[in-house]
Amino acid sequence: MFRWETSSLMRFFGGRNLYFLLGVVLLLGLNILVYTHVSFLFHPFVVLIETIALPVILSVIAYYLLSPFVYLLVKIGINRVVSIFIMFLVVAGLITLLIFLIIPFLERQFVDLAEEFPDYLTQMGNSLDQWLKNSMFASYYEDLSSDLTGITQDIPANIAEYGGRTLEGVTSFISQLTSVIIAIVTLPFILFYLLKDGNKFPERIVTLFPPRIRDDLRTVFYGIDHQLGAYIQGQILVSLCIGVMMYIGFLIIGLDYALLLASIASVTSIVPYLGPAIAITPALIIAIVTSPFMLFKLIIVWTVVQLLEGKFISPQIMGKRLHIHPVTIIFILLTAGHLFGVIGIILAIPGYAMLKVIFSHLFYLFKRRFNSFAESRDKYEIDQ
Repeated sequence: MFRWETSSLMRFFGGRNLYFLLGVVLLLGLNILVYTHVSFLFHPFVVLIETIALPVILSVIAYYLLSPFVYLLVKIGINRVVSIFIMFLVVAGLITLLIFLIIPFLERQFVDLAEEFPDYLTQMGNSLDQWLKNSMFASYYEDLSSDLTGITQDIPANIAEYGGRTLEGVTSFISQLTSVIIAIVTLPFILFYLLKDGNKFPERIVTLFPPRIRDDLRTVFYGIDHQLGAYIQGQILVSLCIGVMMYIGFLIIGLDYALLLASIASVTSIVPYLGPAIAITPALIIAIVTSPFMLFKLIIVWTVVQLLEGKFISPQIMGKRLHIHPVTIIFILLTAGHLFGVIGIILAIPGYAMLKVIFSHLFYLFKRRFNSFAESRDKYEIDQ
């Protein structure tokens, strides 16, 4: 009996395949150990990945935004290549319109805000200073001010110390700028081939694997494609809606730099939960300096926009496709930001959605195997 249970247990976990899997894991661990000692040999590959990562990511985002329109053009009888060129012309026209009509106005608002923002901060600091001196926290504030005085005396020395790092910062900026230029130049070419043959790519990968697992791989690829498409398309639409609503609200209450602040809110809203908190900061500072009543009106506008977005817009556009709890999203964003910076924050949710599809299907396969094993064991016990 003991031997049968042991044999059944090994058979449940894959029998000889379990030993093969353990051997693969052991070899993978050895490879990682070796890599840590000879990592300099792989530096060219790391540079290659870092170079192509940005254009590939941007191309994938653009692919999910444009592929529905290309599909519609193909569906009405237009050749796929012609449909892609039509979409390229439309996008180029929109970008040109944006550059000549909206960007100059935003640039003027940005320059004006950059010039006046230090004054806003100074006025807000003076108001806060006067309020603290006349509040119940006055004694604590005086002690804190004396401590800060000693710190501010060391500022010139700190400036001299960190001034030597300016060249390093400039070099890093030039490197990042070069990566962005490469991404912009290569983006149309990668995007063209994605739109042309992107739907065939998963099937070509599937054919590289044994036939018995191809159906499972197709299911995983379909789930990943569905999750990424739903998230990217939905999040862009939600962000545009937030930007339009914020702009209308800022115009109604008469807040300065309405278009610029609404654009910032729209862009940062791509990052769930954390983005809106970042976007409200400059608007809050301007409203506080303007008047207490302006601050009250800004809070009303922000609350109304967030309620509309959370109760009506996101449920209609995004639906329940990702099935991710808000607390989980916050932890994912914080962890990804700490590990990978801004890029990690942007890619955290779609990356989590991909991993969730993969592990959900693996868990499904595990349950299917367990149910099959349980049924065979029950049948064996009945026969005995």
